[in-house]
Amino acid sequence: MVMTQRIAVLGATGSIGDSTLAILAAQPQHYEVYALSGYHRLDKLFGLCQQFLPKRVSVPLSAVDDFAARLSVAGLDIEVVGGEAGLIDIATDTQTDTVVAAIVGAAGLPSTLAAARAGKRILLANKEALVMAGQVMINAVKTHNATLLPLDSEHNAIFQCLPLAIQQDNTQIHQPNHGVRKLWLTASGGPFLQQSFEQMQQATVAEAVKHPNWSMGQKISVDSATMMNKGLELIEACHLFDLPENKINVVIHPQSIIHSMVEY
Repeated sequence: MVMTQRIAVLGATGSIGDSTLAILAAQPQHYEVYALSGYHRLDKLFGLCQQFLPKRVSVPLSAVDDFAARLSVAGLDIEVVGGEAGLIDIATDTQTDTVVAAIVGAAGLPSTLAAARAGKRILLANKEALVMAGQVMINAVKTHNATLLPLDSEHNAIFQCLPLAIQQDNTQIHQPNHGVRKLWLTASGGPFLQQSFEQMQQATVAEAVKHPNWSMGQKISVDSATMMNKGLELIEACHLFDLPENKINVVIHPQSIIHSMVEY
């Protein structure tokens, strides 16, 4: 008998949520969408509730009553919780097997940290959680036997290239027998790669979010255009793989064919 995993997708209405739910929808025999959350795009979240029929959904506190009423009118028996407390409650729910941490920015830290402290399997797309509280997060994962798997393409590529022993315990990366010398993150350079500083000063938001290779959310697109995103990814990699910054290099690769590399 195949056991289904119950998945909580926190940040279900963003680009990561879209990709995640497409995968879950294609394999209903393996995955149950147990809970969803959204913040700005509540109409989209309502549609996802109709499609996936989760047991629980989290919305902003101010929207709890209206959203619950809307679900009731539609004949959907879904528990509605709200705010940061609601997200934490879903992340630590005993029925939740895996938490997809896809809430953008600092707002995603409390629920992600709570999931780690509850010993959950965490699929991490919220890099800010590690940037802000890296060692706290890693300590929580180790102390409570949680599992932390990176969804960022760069970090996921590195993870897949590492020996199993390091995947299971990042401190093993320092063992000489594994032979890891450096990690390499690639960067497309974004939409302004060939522009001068003067030209970039005149850039518009519309130009900044028009990534040459990927369709992403607005914040990460702007961060990519300024290269700030690569700085965040470097910090994330330091914590994920227990390496100092001088062991992690960044190289411009406009084609985005290779996402990351491990040098042995």
